[in-house]
Amino acid sequence: MLSTRKYAQPINSIGLTNINQEEMETLKYKVIKTKKQYNEYCAALEELTDLSNKKKEQQEEIELLSFLIEKWDEEHNSFTAVDPVSLLKSLMTEHGMNATDLATSLGVSKGLVSDILHYKKGMSKEVIRNLAVLFKVSQEAFNRPYKLKLALNAHLRNASVMNTTKVLSTNH
Repeated sequence: MLSTRKYAQPINSIGLTNINQEEMETLKYKVIKTKKQYNEYCAALEELTDLSNKKKEQQEEIELLSFLIEKWDEEHNSFTAVDPVSLLKSLMTEHGMNATDLATSLGVSKGLVSDILHYKKGMSKEVIRNLAVLFKVSQEAFNRPYKLKLALNAHLRNASVMNTTKVLSTNH
């Protein structure tokens, strides 16, 4: 015999239910299928993250949107083919930004941005988080190893030794 509950009725002996589709709330967010939908979700995420005093529901929306966006990024972007600095330069060009704009957006010095763009300094966790939010990509896009160019070896022309240090022995 069928239950008279308003929203669900048992359809088998293990308790699975048949949800009344007309009375079920529609999902606010779904799996991202198009670039347009991706951009809309990124804009919604940006609005939510800019809010101060977020409610529990807004925090959950942020988590869900972040998950959906990261899933899209994993499936549609080949960030692993490009080192993080090259990716950053490409994103800056795509967004019409220069180093000064980036420094202002990240709240860091122009010198730090210059050092990062010239492979002299690595990206801190905070910079990586801020870049991910700014460009609406997953943190993993920037959180990958890459070689820095050490000033000590800048005079060398051989790229294979440029990023190494050599300890000189004074004992002969």
